[in-house]
Amino acid sequence: MAAQKSKIAPKSTSQSAGKSHAETNSGFAYSREQFQQLIEDTLAIAKKLGATDAAAEVSEGAGLSVSVRKGKLENVERNRDKSIGVSVYVGQRRGNASTSDFSPQALEQTVRAAYDIARYTAEDPAAGLPDVEDLALGRAAKKDLDLFHPWAIDAEAAAELARRCEDAAMVVDPRITNSEGGGVSAQQSHFWAGNSRGFRGGYASSRHSLSVSPIAGRGNDMQRDFWYTSERDARDMARPEAVGRYAAERALARLKSRKIATCEVPVLFENTLAAGLLGAYVQATSGGSLYRKATFLLDSLGKPVFPKHISITEDPHILKAKGSAPFDDEGVLTRKRQVVKNGVVQGYFLSSYSARKLGMRTTGHAGGSQNLVLHSRLTDPKDNLKAMLKKLGTGLFVTELMGQGVNYVTGDYSRGAAGYWVENGVIQYPVHEITIAGHLGEMFKQIVAVGADAYTYGSKTIGSVLIEKMKIAGH
Repeated sequence: MAAQKSKIAPKSTSQSAGKSHAETNSGFAYSREQFQQLIEDTLAIAKKLGATDAAAEVSEGAGLSVSVRKGKLENVERNRDKSIGVSVYVGQRRGNASTSDFSPQALEQTVRAAYDIARYTAEDPAAGLPDVEDLALGRAAKKDLDLFHPWAIDAEAAAELARRCEDAAMVVDPRITNSEGGGVSAQQSHFWAGNSRGFRGGYASSRHSLSVSPIAGRGNDMQRDFWYTSERDARDMARPEAVGRYAAERALARLKSRKIATCEVPVLFENTLAAGLLGAYVQATSGGSLYRKATFLLDSLGKPVFPKHISITEDPHILKAKGSAPFDDEGVLTRKRQVVKNGVVQGYFLSSYSARKLGMRTTGHAGGSQNLVLHSRLTDPKDNLKAMLKKLGTGLFVTELMGQGVNYVTGDYSRGAAGYWVENGVIQYPVHEITIAGHLGEMFKQIVAVGADAYTYGSKTIGSVLIEKMKIAGH
């Protein structure tokens, strides 16, 4: 099934209370000014104790989660949490501590705890705050990426949206016989951070979602699937009815699944799963894996890892995007860059610590990747799922993966899978209870096509991916 998403606003329960946290702190117990003062107080205590350097971050989150099943309300959960964390450096010794108590006494105790840990911790030559020239300072730290869109929705309205979504799934076909439920989540948070080298910055963000999991069939031939929509602004989410219908269609398409014989054939990864391949690449080229020598892509900088037609770009400053950030978790400025160009690795994903361990410079990735896009120069705008199935020819179209069978040290890849058997570019029947296996290094090099059906999963955007061949373990 092709990943679908219709840009139709949900019921008028969605509204944005403002473009940025500077304009509103709707739904929060603490203001930005209070957070700023907490950071200044924390850093002052660390300095008074004799810390060489210090960094602190204070945050608060709030949200609502509602679930229904078969039309009845199942769960209403409200969450609110707050925390302040501090890292204290005594030379190249580091200690950190955190608390959810913002009182002056608790703040002092927390900083002292971090200081005491630092005093008795072994020296680490790579420990320390980012270099000043790498930090996001002044206007760079204040870049507004339009990430905060609070959703003014109560439990009753959220339950109604979830019911509409589930109802839409249940009426698609009589073979939709049950449901694991529908759910709505509305979450928002804000933070402020600072360090003794002059960095100050923070912002508010939101993330909302709507999902449903229908069940098709009866007895021994029962299949479930799900679909969802998730955005920073609830007005950008797909309509509940569109989500429900598509989830039902996915479940129905899996009925009468069968096993296939063991074989070695081309494999097409649905775009929703292809993001996992991109995630595997990030994991294998991240600083922690590299300096520990726990990756099959060790020393891959400047070397071809993908075919020449593949490139990967990264843009941390896309408005409203889930992977956007003006600076990373250490306050280092984020930048647009080419991660892979014509198949060749251009850069790793490094924090200040991992960069020092490798004798390199931070890339601004303390906290992970930011809005990656994998694309192929061979992709035609007409390369939708139907066209990609034609390119697959005869082989396996994978729509679900199970298990954690990925070894990033060796690159070995083995996952339980379900999907569809395809012959001459046409889906013949659904398949299940199979395992697909290969080696990530070979899989990357054997990407023969990337679809124009680009799908954004979290901070990664990628179309369906066709791999030349993989081993399929069936019956």
